[in-house]
Amino acid sequence: MNVYKIVEVEDSIRVPPSKLGKDLEDAIFETIQERFEGVFDPDLGIVLNVESIEEIMDGKVVPEDGAVFYPTKFKLLVYYPEEHEVTLGEVVDITEFGAFVRIGPIDGMIHISQIMNDYVSYDKKNSILVGRESKKTLKEGDLVRARIISVSFGKESKVGLTMRQPGLGAMHWIEKEKAKKESTNQQKSDQEKK
Repeated sequence: MNVYKIVEVEDSIRVPPSKLGKDLEDAIFETIQERFEGVFDPDLGIVLNVESIEEIMDGKVVPEDGAVFYPTKFKLLVYYPEEHEVTLGEVVDITEFGAFVRIGPIDGMIHISQIMNDYVSYDKKNSILVGRESKKTLKEGDLVRARIISVSFGKESKVGLTMRQPGLGAMHWIEKEKAKKESTNQQKSDQEKK
């Protein structure tokens, strides 16, 4: 569901003089980790891990630098949320304007208007969101299924989510609706047998 990918990258890796005494592959691997892991790249997404080094070409020394630059091919594990993707996440914060949900390595936001097809109010004392007619609740720790409706990366990364579509919502709502539907179908089946 979440968009995790392994991507191959070619880049010139600067190995500083402090790492030149190490095994070349180890020095390059460490340098790639320091430079890429935990960083957002607009083309790749959020880099989670260096998976492997595929090829190291001959290095070049740059005058007045002291480092060696090695053209290198390597693989990275990245996460890039895409619009319309359905994702699972855990509610990590409830506010009067909505809920923050951890999806992969980032948090997305579900505006209060996108939580359910009901008037939703914020219960500050209990830090929950409650549907007026449905009495559905949403609280920290709830597992939810949501659709990504907007992605914006820049100085601040923002991911907008909705749960106002069939099959989406807090997992305990979905399981309750499924059990209710199965019970109704069983009752119909029993009546038809009579």
